[in-house]
Amino acid sequence: MKRLLTNLTFQVLVAIILGVIVGAYFPGFAPAAKQISDTFIRMITMLIAPIIFCTIVLGIAGMHDMRKVGRVGGKALLYFEIVTTFALVIGITVANLLKPGASFMNHLQRSPTGPVVAANAAKLADYQKAAADMKWGDFFTHIVPSNIFAAFANGDILQILFFAILFGYGLSKLAKDGAGFVSGIDKLSKVLFNIMKVIMRLAPIGAFAGMAFTIGTYGISTLKPMLNLLGAVYLTMFLFIFIVLNIICRLYKFSLWKYLVYIKEEILLVLGTSSSESALPSMIEKMEKYGCSKSVVGLVIPTGYSFNLDGTTIYMSMAVIFLAQVFRIDLSIAQELTIIGILMLTSKGAAAVTGGGFIILTSTLTAIHIIPIEGMAILFGVDRFMSEARAITNLIGNGIATIVIAKSEGEFTVSDQRLVD
Repeated sequence: MKRLLTNLTFQVLVAIILGVIVGAYFPGFAPAAKQISDTFIRMITMLIAPIIFCTIVLGIAGMHDMRKVGRVGGKALLYFEIVTTFALVIGITVANLLKPGASFMNHLQRSPTGPVVAANAAKLADYQKAAADMKWGDFFTHIVPSNIFAAFANGDILQILFFAILFGYGLSKLAKDGAGFVSGIDKLSKVLFNIMKVIMRLAPIGAFAGMAFTIGTYGISTLKPMLNLLGAVYLTMFLFIFIVLNIICRLYKFSLWKYLVYIKEEILLVLGTSSSESALPSMIEKMEKYGCSKSVVGLVIPTGYSFNLDGTTIYMSMAVIFLAQVFRIDLSIAQELTIIGILMLTSKGAAAVTGGGFIILTSTLTAIHIIPIEGMAILFGVDRFMSEARAITNLIGNGIATIVIAKSEGEFTVSDQRLVD
């Protein structure tokens, strides 16, 4: 019983139920709930810039001798980009077809609180105008910072990403001379993630406040479109694993189903912790036993935890389209393609830990300046339940990437024929 009560997933579930009840029966609590929810979100956003910088730098600097691992690293990065781009496109396509957020504002318009409707209608007009007036050329030239310290001070995510990529490459050129610096960044990264773990213990409070605000402001009927999003995300990840990743497995002549059975313990571990990082050590060991060479496993698995987050990219793409539908922002094809491009960058900005998808999504909304950051309060109530799907998809995708790269390099030895037939 004590173990159940201390389980974070159980705590968040109870908090969400309480948030629904409080929001439904005590709508006057909504303004205070919004303050609590916004404070929790700010606690997360304050860590975005340093976490993204450390993760990108460590991912690139960890390659060490670029001449020695350039071919394997290049193949891995190319594979990561291709597969995560497929994930983004599939996520956006399914979100546009199913429209999980389209009915959200209809519930708002039927709300008896007239001033809320009027206030939100005025905001929607501003958001739509901002989307129409956005100049993408100016946006991309802004990626290159004139002052990196200002970029960190202002929390400009894309400028930090640009600098981190260059910094990581420069650090990798130092080889052994840069080992101390890399170790220092690694320790800083662990400190930041320890802070994040503390913050995520407050997740039940954030979930309670976010749900109480949403239900108290818009009514209990707003649960339906959020459940629509939850179902759409799980469906999309199922399709991605059993269609896209299954095709890749068939092309490289190994069985997806037997691979899934082989890593079933890791899948269950990730399901319980909502973090694919919890299974990292055992995945490295199992991929070596599966037949992949130690050098390929050592390069691809850790790099994939920063650069190959298939589940996270699906979630982010669908969440962005969901919020655009919620706020009635009509995105053009060009704007959606640009969002895909931005997500290709920002999805590489955090490791696969609990709350990682929420962090990256927040940074993406901050970067595109079209969809209001306040929309995160709408998502947080169901975010925890999507983290399991994200983490499991990330885990499965990284293992498959390792096998693919090993096979393409001729560094795969069949340890058990039954696993690959």
